[in-house]
Amino acid sequence: MDRGKMIVSLPTDLIREIFARLPSKSVARFRTLSKQWASILRSTDFTKLFLSRSSNRPRLLFAVERYKCNEWQFFSSPQSQNRYEKSAHLEFHSKFSGDVSHYICSYASGLLYFPAVHIVDTETIVICNPITGMYTGLPVIMKDRRSRGFLVFDPVDKRFKAFDTHFILTLGSGELKWREKNIPCPLYERCSSNQGICINGVLYYLAKTVLVETVYGLTFLIVRFDVSSEEFKFIDAARFNDRLKDPTRLSLVNYMGKLGVTDCKCVDAGGRRTVELCLWVLEDVEKLEWVKYVYTLPENEVLASCEFSVAGVTATGDIVLCMKYTCKPYYVFYFNPEKKTLQTVEIQGFGAKLEEVENRGEVFAYVDYVEDLSLNDAKQLKSSISHVKSLCPCCQKLVQPENIGEVV
Repeated sequence: MDRGKMIVSLPTDLIREIFARLPSKSVARFRTLSKQWASILRSTDFTKLFLSRSSNRPRLLFAVERYKCNEWQFFSSPQSQNRYEKSAHLEFHSKFSGDVSHYICSYASGLLYFPAVHIVDTETIVICNPITGMYTGLPVIMKDRRSRGFLVFDPVDKRFKAFDTHFILTLGSGELKWREKNIPCPLYERCSSNQGICINGVLYYLAKTVLVETVYGLTFLIVRFDVSSEEFKFIDAARFNDRLKDPTRLSLVNYMGKLGVTDCKCVDAGGRRTVELCLWVLEDVEKLEWVKYVYTLPENEVLASCEFSVAGVTATGDIVLCMKYTCKPYYVFYFNPEKKTLQTVEIQGFGAKLEEVENRGEVFAYVDYVEDLSLNDAKQLKSSISHVKSLCPCCQKLVQPENIGEVV
């Protein structure tokens, strides 16, 4: 019996169930085999089913920046689902070359936003799907003004928006054009070393504003932007002012649907070096009621001796810490606040080059990544990021996009 005919003769519901268990890249390949399969695998019913199944197997998304080489690489690995997992293997997805500004990239619902990418002799804002490598460029807001913005997702209109201070651009609305929203607010500057976090359609990010009475003449505030209504609120964050000199230790996280702020430091516990993790949770956003938790993590020689960052909090409540730079071995740590347990998982597959000390890359990790076919099919992302051309940082010659590192 012809194998292809046998599969096509299966009930449509069964075909959907089978393919809903595959990675999105495999689904994309099978769509090209026949018109019938394309019809089934592009249907709304299958897209919803795939998202449902994918939600049950969340992944960690890794964006790795090799700053000196102007190179970004994107990987993902299964997110730990049980306490006995000791290792996980990476899947490489895409890469691109382009001089990225010092303003950190932002993440929203599967897409990454790079506020300023210098491509050859042009600077542009880039939004890309790290899984498919598709991207689009956005117009600059003003000449000689670098973007420091974010990408956010509107859960009401089901659209992405780019947001930068008081300028907003809606994707999928026709012409890509920034519009200004005038609001009365204190004069503030975003902390460029800290990522924002979008929770249930609300963006939060850390900023500094002038307050002469404080030690540094500044104070922290948290900007709250409702993506759907496009309304702003400002949250007093003076409780974090002891971090004004070095705000990089502070991370904004989605803690079970509420805004959380974490701060980690190494401490001496009974003569042994370990990590202390402070977590502030905004329990009531209207009354501005914060609750503080302090955890001393179980002793772990690797964690206590390496540079690390807080990647986020999983839907099940695990606080995920990851090593800041690629190396071998490379570890991710899952801390469960309720059980006071710390799970160490070795992440394998960055490749020999990234694992070398002289070629290491800085790691930005995102928890609970879910593959979404509707995102992969987004019409706004029309070009492949691998085709982006840039200049070699050493000799300023044009880099061959498909073979980063060689020049022409």
